[in-house]
Amino acid sequence: MNKRQDNGSTLDNRPGVVLLMTLVLLVVLATLGYTFSNRVATLRHRNQYIIDYSRARYGCDSAAKYALATLEELDPQLVDRPNEPDFSDLFALDELAYQELLAQWGIRSGLSELNSSGSFDDMSDKEDANDIGYDRDLKTGFYDPDAFVIRGPYGPPWPLVTEPEEVEIGPTKVRIEIEDENAKYPLGLALLDDKDFQRETEAGFVTFCEMMQLDRTQIDALTDQLRRVGEIRPFTVDFRPITKTVKTPTTTPTSTRKSTARTARTTVRRKVIPVAEQISKQTTDLAKLFHSSFIDTEALAEPIFSSEHRKESALKYIGLWGSQKVNINTAPRHVLEAAFIFGGNQVEIAEYIIQLRREKTFENVQELKTALSRYSDSISKCEKYITTLSKSFAIRITAVSGVARASTVIAITKEGNKVKKIAVIND
Repeated sequence: MNKRQDNGSTLDNRPGVVLLMTLVLLVVLATLGYTFSNRVATLRHRNQYIIDYSRARYGCDSAAKYALATLEELDPQLVDRPNEPDFSDLFALDELAYQELLAQWGIRSGLSELNSSGSFDDMSDKEDANDIGYDRDLKTGFYDPDAFVIRGPYGPPWPLVTEPEEVEIGPTKVRIEIEDENAKYPLGLALLDDKDFQRETEAGFVTFCEMMQLDRTQIDALTDQLRRVGEIRPFTVDFRPITKTVKTPTTTPTSTRKSTARTARTTVRRKVIPVAEQISKQTTDLAKLFHSSFIDTEALAEPIFSSEHRKESALKYIGLWGSQKVNINTAPRHVLEAAFIFGGNQVEIAEYIIQLRREKTFENVQELKTALSRYSDSISKCEKYITTLSKSFAIRITAVSGVARASTVIAITKEGNKVKKIAVIND
């Protein structure tokens, strides 16, 4: 009797066991389905990213060829900015001070035109006196601060040489920017191998860093990094033609009646290395070292502050491409002071340059000496570190396709129509 009851109990529990096994099987199948679909989606996303990145990379490469081809014809022209704020001290302004500056100059520009026209009504139909095209409130006659843009030495915001160019190559959107590298602090100056100016070199570097709000720890770390670079490649500005003796091994055949043999000889000749070649070699070497792991550029790229309109960092103002000279027409205040510290009176000289170049840019260094005759001796001591014509530029190309982004930076030197590549970095 008990045996029958046990069999009946087993039969009664069989549907529950089947249901449990079915549920377990469904969970397993659902898990497998989810895992499979997730892997398929990941693979699809990866393949799409590869396609997008290939398109972005192609767009970058095509834009680089286009930029290099057209750069030969580029003739950067400096603009006069007599009634505009100078770009020089923007690095020191936080967002509130920056907006106050825009509002102040917007009101000043409006009052200037009001005084010349006599009424706001006359101003409403009048073109901008400086031909800068800022939007203006027709009721007050004052410029709208939100539309007011502080122009750089070439017109576009500093350090751009031309307005950014945006093109589309298939589905890829490409942006091309050209920056004036001579408008930045040449990091090579901190490696100067002239012992007579060692104190000035250190003071200029520290002055620049402190104005960029780097603390003592950051300055010491960067100094140590530069010391290691200097051990590999010191920086110099005094070049002379070098004559080198070059020995070239050669072999000449010698014949006898029984066999033909070769005799080894050494040909000695003299080779002159011109100054231009030495400068180019130093520029290329330093560009590679400055972009290597020796220099912590990520720390320099940390923003002093960042806003919708601007992003300020030390890296923005540092020349990492081995440039030698600072362009007094295009460099901001702290870069000017660092360059003129070799002769002294750097604060006064920088201030005068900033005021004078808004009316008229300098054609040559002698013109600067004439304008600032009382500081002529100080300027002469710095003459090999300054220029009035930029020859070093960086082409920055950014390409975006779908979810992928690619970038290329090309450093070049340009003299007349002759363009020479220094280095190329792809990301």
